[in-house]
Amino acid sequence: MTLYAAYGTNLDPARMGERCPHSPMSTTGWVTGWRLTFGGEDLGWDGALSTIVEDPIDQVFVAVYDVTKEDEANLDGWEAADSGLYHKLKVRVATLTGEVVAWTYVLDAYEGGLPSASYLGVLADAAEAADAPADYVARLRARPCRSTGL
Repeated sequence: MTLYAAYGTNLDPARMGERCPHSPMSTTGWVTGWRLTFGGEDLGWDGALSTIVEDPIDQVFVAVYDVTKEDEANLDGWEAADSGLYHKLKVRVATLTGEVVAWTYVLDAYEGGLPSASYLGVLADAAEAADAPADYVARLRARPCRSTGL
């Protein structure tokens, strides 16, 4: 088992249960010194894709999952890590019981562009399902977005 920090749609335990049935959520926490942003607008089918970038004054809410090797391979496929769209990076996650090191996916594209309204809604719903603080979910819902797909 290895720890995975989900910040996007994989925050939703039900979604992760479908994608990685042998990998339960263990906790939630914050990746400090990073911020949620979007990029690769030309790579996504519906606008820009979520990613995180270093930012010394920000933090990103994450759900931490204990992922089996088999589920990790499945998740790499779901996240297009095997195609080079995302790559893996280790981050420190501050949880209520201490700090843990987990891997996460980072988009291999330039920052910029707007996500679709539907994608942003799915991200906010996923954060809510993972019990993210209400103000964090509200900030997600208030982000600028495309009103229609590409």
